[in-house]
Amino acid sequence: MSALGLPMPLPLGQAAEAVVDWLLDHAQPLFGVVFQLVDGLTGALEAGLLLPPPWLALLGVAVLGAWRIGLGFALLSLLALALVVGIGLWLPMMATLALVLAATLICLALGFPLGILCARSGRLWRLVRPLLDLMQTMPAFVYLIPAVMFFSTGRVPGTIATVIFAMPPAVRLTRLGLKEVPEDLTEAGLAFGCTPRQLLWKVQIPLALPTLMAGLNQTILLALSMVVIASMIGAGGLGDVVLRGIQQLDVGLGFEGGIAVVILAVILDRLSQSFAAGPRRGLRRRLRDLAELWGVSR
Repeated sequence: MSALGLPMPLPLGQAAEAVVDWLLDHAQPLFGVVFQLVDGLTGALEAGLLLPPPWLALLGVAVLGAWRIGLGFALLSLLALALVVGIGLWLPMMATLALVLAATLICLALGFPLGILCARSGRLWRLVRPLLDLMQTMPAFVYLIPAVMFFSTGRVPGTIATVIFAMPPAVRLTRLGLKEVPEDLTEAGLAFGCTPRQLLWKVQIPLALPTLMAGLNQTILLALSMVVIASMIGAGGLGDVVLRGIQQLDVGLGFEGGIAVVILAVILDRLSQSFAAGPRRGLRRRLRDLAELWGVSR
């Protein structure tokens, strides 16, 4: 009992500190390997995104948008990205996009197989589900503390914290999509002699693709939101621009960084959704319509 007659609090925080201290003492080689892998992946993605000049990247996004969604979206994307270039935030946007892509790739590499295993094993799902609930409901800022302790500051701990925050939708929706596959189609695949691997890749995954793509979409958006928060530990990118605007009480700088984040989020959201539904019409037809609109049709 405390001096006020209240029961003493449980030493939960001390237990967490003890686990972290033990990991710091005994798992440094593992953290070093993880650091090198994540840093190499993020650096390679950022270098690849910065390789083409901005005007070529803008045209590429516009062509992709015209193919997957429509000419209206392509034009709006072109104008929005041109605005980002005009306000001088192209390099921070590419740094943020590299972090988002790196975190998303890691989330899929870990979450997709785990979701498949959870769909096949109810016992494993009962064990994993509380962990996913914890990962989704824990305040995002809490993930920054162990990330900094294990990996110092910079883009690597920002990516690791983003992976923890953004991975649950990948696991949940992978499992949900596979569980929603009609049982009669699964039985038909088995009747035709499909092996478990063939049944998964040729029957279940194609039928579950819309749900899987919804999981990808949610993972990308959660990763983008967490990358902005991770600027507090030196992750850089657009989050750093927003953070500087807050620290300096610079409304204009914060507004510019926020607009760039919104533009990136909308483009990623619409493009990732389009890969689930597929393009309504071909790119050649869309370009022909545009030519006719401007009176240059042959």
